[in-house]
Amino acid sequence: MSEPPQIRFDDGAAYETYMGIWSRKVGEQFLDWLQPAPGLSWLDVGAGNGAFTALLAARVKPASILGIDPSPAQLDYARKRQDVGAARFEQGHAMEIPAADASVDAAVMALVIAFVPDPAKGVSEMARAVKPGGLVAGYMWDWPEGFPFYCVDQVITGRGLPGVSPPSAEASRKQRMHELWQGAGLADVESRAITVERTFPDFDRFWAIALTGPRMAAQAAQLSPEMRETLRSDLKALLRAEDGKPLTLKATANAVRGRVKG
Repeated sequence: MSEPPQIRFDDGAAYETYMGIWSRKVGEQFLDWLQPAPGLSWLDVGAGNGAFTALLAARVKPASILGIDPSPAQLDYARKRQDVGAARFEQGHAMEIPAADASVDAAVMALVIAFVPDPAKGVSEMARAVKPGGLVAGYMWDWPEGFPFYCVDQVITGRGLPGVSPPSAEASRKQRMHELWQGAGLADVESRAITVERTFPDFDRFWAIALTGPRMAAQAAQLSPEMRETLRSDLKALLRAEDGKPLTLKATANAVRGRVKG
């Protein structure tokens, strides 16, 4: 049996339209929960296009931020942002973080851990880079039902087309995230769920944004105009969307935090 297509984000501008607003909404609640002290040095693992980096720059008065990501295109977008302060961005992977041992005060994975091939290694790498007593935290959409565009996958698979998923989807579950943090030897581990909502002007705007996401992109080559219209109709019916009226959707992420011992 072939593996299902995986989600990849390589276009910073497309990610901003598709996921940026969702990311900021859950990120704001996440930072409210963390309540980090000002003046910390931060490591943003899987920084992508800099959406969460910008939140750090705006809300926690960081001394510095190092964002890492494997995608050159995402990093290029992040480096051109005007809202990330003096953040630096480097190409790198969560399983081999380009940071020295005990070199930062806090490390975070924002909507990343389910995309790390070996989540336990990724958490251990964050813990390695953080100073004793420092913060290691993260959040991820509760896969699959908590993902903002889960409804799109429902109609795709409902028509017999393959769905898409991150390589480590199980790492998005609250209990599993808690276990990963404990397994990395972190202390004072806590986890919680965060639910957010986003309102679109109407169904047509939601559909236009859905078409830019990796779910539809993964199917693009095999979608006839007729099938695309069928999926659109299925989705509209599933959401009970009405023409010209706002459409509000909810999404849920799981968050976790812990401290490096010492």
